[in-house]
Amino acid sequence: MIKLNDGTRLRTWTTGSALSPRTPVVMLHGGPGVPDYLAPVAALIDDLCLVHRYDQRGTGGSRWEGEHTVARHVEDLASLLDTWGHDRAVLIGHSFGTTLAAYFLLAHPERVAGLIQIAGPFLGPWRDADRATQRARRTDEQQARLAELEALGSRTDAEEIEYLTLSWSTDHADRNQAWAWALESARTLRPINYTMNSRLNAAAKADPLESHMDELRERLPPGAVIIGGAGDSRPADALRRAARDLACEVVIIPNAGHNPWLEAPDQFGTALRTAVQNQPPATSPFPG
Repeated sequence: MIKLNDGTRLRTWTTGSALSPRTPVVMLHGGPGVPDYLAPVAALIDDLCLVHRYDQRGTGGSRWEGEHTVARHVEDLASLLDTWGHDRAVLIGHSFGTTLAAYFLLAHPERVAGLIQIAGPFLGPWRDADRATQRARRTDEQQARLAELEALGSRTDAEEIEYLTLSWSTDHADRNQAWAWALESARTLRPINYTMNSRLNAAAKADPLESHMDELRERLPPGAVIIGGAGDSRPADALRRAARDLACEVVIIPNAGHNPWLEAPDQFGTALRTAVQNQPPATSPFPG
């Protein structure tokens, strides 16, 4: 547990070796509103470098109630870096974590030695395609049940697990395993902080990354890469657009969904390890 300047305590994990010559990595989980779930991803690289993870405030073991803003979460990450003793770090974001990483880069470019984005950020007109794929991956009965559960003022624990499983099962390209993976997440990533989810998603829409692309491109560190799954319900073309706009590498893994480490562990592991090995050392000058 790390105590921040406002008294909030964030639950953190650190794996890997502090003696590694590579720049430390900080992983930013998605959601927003769910606790960290990136331990399997950290395990793919913690023989290469020091790896930090944490529950964002308001999730998991980081208990907190209050107003959620992007600026507040950016400040949290800066405070964690101070506590860990890192002037700079490589950020690895997943899903919404890619958005948080991008806003941190905008606010503190001097502290970002490298950037690896997984399943995000999605730019441009991608939501309609995402919704269409989600609908195609649900039966009529599943879609009706999802709408029924969503309309409830409150849900029992069993109903919440069913609701999350129905919501998240479309994330996965492997339709034979999708339900089991979603059910496992629904059982372990609760309770969802829906207030945090709505406020941070609204903040990201009010100040979209698309309006900061020139600044992001100027501040992007060398070796930045976007890794995504071709079978994610969110269209891979949106990741390609982001990579083109940022002038960075993009790796799209076939037959993988929103969590590519589940469906294509070997290909994803190779892509991630290569990306980590290609990151510049913390002592290299930051661009711009």
